[in-house]
Amino acid sequence: MKKTLIFAMAATMLMAVACKGKKQASDSAIQQKVDEYAEFALTSDLIKNLSPNEKEIVKIFIEISQIMDEIYWDQYFGNENRKSLDTISDPAIRAFAELQYGAWDRLDSEKPFIPGYGERPKGANFYPVDMTEEEFAALDDTLKNSQYSLIRRNAEGKLYVLPYHEAYKEQLAKVDALLEKAISLAENEGLKKYLTARREAFRTDDYFESDMVWMDMKDSKLDFVVGPIENYDDALHGLKCSQEAYVLIKDEQWSNDLSKFAAMLPEMQKLLPCDEKYKKEVPGTDCDINVYDVVYYGGDCNAGSKTIAINLPNDERVQLAKGSRRLQLKNAMKAKFDNIMIPIAKLMVCDEQVDSVTFNAFFGNTCYHEVAHGLGIKNTVTTGIPCRQALGAQYSAWEEAKADVCGLFLTEKLIERGLITNTTIAQNYITFIAGILRSVRFGATEAHGVANIMCYNYFLEHGAFSRNAQGKYVINVEKAREAARGWAAIIIAMEGEGDMAAAKAYSDKNGKVSADLQKDLDAIRDAKIPRDIVYKQGASVLGL
Repeated sequence: MKKTLIFAMAATMLMAVACKGKKQASDSAIQQKVDEYAEFALTSDLIKNLSPNEKEIVKIFIEISQIMDEIYWDQYFGNENRKSLDTISDPAIRAFAELQYGAWDRLDSEKPFIPGYGERPKGANFYPVDMTEEEFAALDDTLKNSQYSLIRRNAEGKLYVLPYHEAYKEQLAKVDALLEKAISLAENEGLKKYLTARREAFRTDDYFESDMVWMDMKDSKLDFVVGPIENYDDALHGLKCSQEAYVLIKDEQWSNDLSKFAAMLPEMQKLLPCDEKYKKEVPGTDCDINVYDVVYYGGDCNAGSKTIAINLPNDERVQLAKGSRRLQLKNAMKAKFDNIMIPIAKLMVCDEQVDSVTFNAFFGNTCYHEVAHGLGIKNTVTTGIPCRQALGAQYSAWEEAKADVCGLFLTEKLIERGLITNTTIAQNYITFIAGILRSVRFGATEAHGVANIMCYNYFLEHGAFSRNAQGKYVINVEKAREAARGWAAIIIAMEGEGDMAAAKAYSDKNGKVSADLQKDLDAIRDAKIPRDIVYKQGASVLGL
């Protein structure tokens, strides 16, 4: 038996033992977890602006997204493990497993919730679960460090590298045929060129050229973010990228309002509150900030908490050459704001400040979070290697922390200059701190969650907020502004130095939920405020 399958088959056997011969009683605790995800129909009024060909392309993109979803299940959980879910008779557990794409609660430190499963393998299903660091180091294949390869064992138990385009050959053949059809229907030349380049990338596992072409796709009503993109699931080496897909329709009116800020990135870089040596790199200006309605999520982005904004590509070569694109998912943002942010604010923010929690501020903070990903430093000042590589598995949390606080700082600067007029500095800081209470619920193992916990603790230590007699948050805006500058300086220096041990030591100490914060989170839970969104989605939901 191949050792690669040991974990999967053992889990399947344990599951069978747990479920055989009897119907499990419904687990009310798990049902409560399911209920914490508010259902939202993923629709868009922008559909009516599409041509017949564009509507047909949307349907094709949804089909491809569903294939990405299948591949992601294998990358994160393993196909053998997924089959074991069929043995579960408890509908709540099965429903929650579908939400989490596996047996671990992503919003509760990835704790297992299915009988027979222990701690999540740090390397997900990208590596054999029994692989040692010594074995990996001894593996003589340069592709072992590729973002687009799996590590597997052969019949003799030896490690070997399996590129994605070979591992998922059958699924990608279907993707290839669907992309060919979409290319033939595409009326926008930029979209046609991008889909052609992405088609080749799936065949070769070389995504650089298609990322460069995607950066040049400026005027298409449709967008399709698809492929192996984020490396959050690889907590072992921070290398392997997970498959995902977003089907997007551009909101041209909102996008035009934001486009003027793209040329300001070099100037924004100079404003960062950090040592000059960390901001000598000049970010590319050939980038855009646009607003979309998302009409389908597949794979990684659909697992657990749902993304409401995108900053891509991740490839530092593309970022330095062309910058990056920031895609704001307005309908998804509004769903979270209405269903989660407003109820949290009413419960936790003092009466005098609760009305300062606004959608415009929430939108602005989220928007400039994505802008801030393109700022700061990409290569360490110590060795010149990419910060992502230097910090390894620590990088994702620190990068999300940087984007949070630097985005807040930049929004403040744009308001001061009169370039943002639909919100105030106070509203943005109050909404930001209320937003921490929303996103810290993502858990202490998810990158965004760790980032928010570190930020919360730093802001608390520096007097950015306190609690009144009723236990509600009172935000001191001036101290919050000072804290934002101090926290930004720490983060950018951490990335610039590339000291993985220092980053881990700080995160281990300051990335934990305190007893007081846990009481707040318990109060939010007891109020039955949703933690996130689950989408009812597909062509039929869109009326296609």
